[in-house]
Amino acid sequence: MSPRLRVFPDRTSMGAAAAADVAAELRERLARQEKVRMVFAAAPSQSDVLASLRRAEGIDWSRVTAFHMDEYLDLPADAPERFATWLREAIFDHLPFAAVHLIEPGDDPAATAERYAELLAAGPIDIVCLGIGQNGHIAFNDPPVADLDDPLDVKVVELDEACRRQQVDDDCFATLADVPRRAITLTVPRLLAADRLFCVVPGAAKRDAVEKALHEPVSAAHPATALRTHPDVTLYVDAEAAPRTADAQTAPRAAGTGTEVAR
Repeated sequence: MSPRLRVFPDRTSMGAAAAADVAAELRERLARQEKVRMVFAAAPSQSDVLASLRRAEGIDWSRVTAFHMDEYLDLPADAPERFATWLREAIFDHLPFAAVHLIEPGDDPAATAERYAELLAAGPIDIVCLGIGQNGHIAFNDPPVADLDDPLDVKVVELDEACRRQQVDDDCFATLADVPRRAITLTVPRLLAADRLFCVVPGAAKRDAVEKALHEPVSAAHPATALRTHPDVTLYVDAEAAPRTADAQTAPRAAGTGTEVAR
């Protein structure tokens, strides 16, 4: 089993297609169940899909509960770099969600992680919108210490240098020294417990991570490989992040505005 791969010519068309698919999933679920619970990633790579999703029509957001998947520690509560701040500006403040549960680290991050795990466990998670880091992380589960069989749902982690350097490359922080060394994150099993995963990964810097996620052995050496163990993942990439593998180049079939590779 492996993610459905959809390749688009640019970030704009990629984000629009991913948002259209997420919106369709939301409408379908809301037509058959009272509430939807979903998790959002916070990163520049998600900007296009969230901007398009904000404009989607026919979604009763008042029946949607939102979570986010990770947050830095050791930053001031009002720091603009915090993921909660980013998500508020990107989507949460624009739509009338039933509830938005933010990770607020406070003075006892371990206790915060436990409380957030309880919130997540209060009902099934229907949808996760996520990305893949340059080092192959999903959420803040970095190689090689990510635990693909983690008994916890949410925990405090140490961030590796590659992950922290990406935050500088993404213009989220000015220097590596500014990037926090710790975070709270949803674990790999907690992410994979959701019904559907929509994974958006643009940019040339992510191409190697995409290729490894699709083809390397499933292991903590590249946590995104764990996506291949889930029955319902769609991976959206732009041309710059598209894998260079022969099957992606020679065996595509048309699907909307992108190229879909059935794996």
